[in-house]
Amino acid sequence: MNSHHYTECGLKNVYIDGLEFVVDDEGDEIITIPAVNELHGVISLGIISHKHGISPEELRFLRTEMGYTQSELATLVHHDKQSVGRWERGEYDIDSSAETIIRQLAIEKLGLEPGFGMEELSRRSIPTVKTQPIQIHHNDEGYQLLSAA
Repeated sequence: MNSHHYTECGLKNVYIDGLEFVVDDEGDEIITIPAVNELHGVISLGIISHKHGISPEELRFLRTEMGYTQSELATLVHHDKQSVGRWERGEYDIDSSAETIIRQLAIEKLGLEPGFGMEELSRRSIPTVKTQPIQIHHNDEGYQLLSAA
């Protein structure tokens, strides 16, 4: 069992350990990702649990997981659709108040349990340039968030 850099989800900062690699008939190492929906829930928890602001790619991931279009999310955070697009492309930092709302929406919409409340969400919703790795462990019981900061 090795660590897998899970870029298939569109994020560059997700690492999963505990997955089994197998060798196919051609001698190539392959990996199967079980329970992708469960995994994406744990990734979402990792994103909203960051101690600093979420990245443009993480915003896109959360928005997609919640099932919102850019326009729908913009309406919920009282910004225009172009602002959400600019945030997702990294042209502008995400507005801190909007990010706090987005984190709370993800908690409610995706059924996440971060273990802290709105006050802490607000503290964590600040722009950052620091890459925040999301470390996940997989075993027979499922996925577990190891670190998100």
